[in-house]
Amino acid sequence: MNRQVDSMILKLILSDLYRYTGNQKLSSFIKNYFFNRGFNFSVWLRIASSKTLLAKIAYPVFYYKKKKYGIDIHANTKIGFGLYIGHGGPLVVSPTATIGNNVNLSQYTTIGANLGPAAMIGDNVYIGPNVCIIENVKIGNNVTIGAGSIVTKDIPENATAAGNYAKVLNFEQPGKFVNKRYKI
Repeated sequence: MNRQVDSMILKLILSDLYRYTGNQKLSSFIKNYFFNRGFNFSVWLRIASSKTLLAKIAYPVFYYKKKKYGIDIHANTKIGFGLYIGHGGPLVVSPTATIGNNVNLSQYTTIGANLGPAAMIGDNVYIGPNVCIIENVKIGNNVTIGAGSIVTKDIPENATAAGNYAKVLNFEQPGKFVNKRYKI
């Protein structure tokens, strides 16, 4: 059982590395771990969320990284493969949010809710800088949300949405900013 968990943690970390570099080489891991705070944070997030003894040992480091980088993503948040944190935060993500595979979270993004669960975000989604996603909205697969948007309603698959309040602008080149997609 522990080997399965350890294998899953490693797979998640390597999927995140792939999103940053397009490869999973040890040299890329070392470089990004030390010089890319978004990746560094995601490594500790993945370990802290593993529900193992290792997670309990890693949690103080994870908590320190949260405060140091201004990235407030709870270890219980459900996050798929290939998380990419652009510019290393700051971010706020509710522990009740669900984030799919190959999602880009840009700086100054907030995903939260006042009542009930937070958003469900699909696969291959790019969330631009200064975006607020509020309440239990559903964001489909292959979506781009433009900078400065406030999302209060569902966004369908394959859409580009922006504005205050976000509206679908078009269905051309959806998710085009999600580069180096990790294939599961």
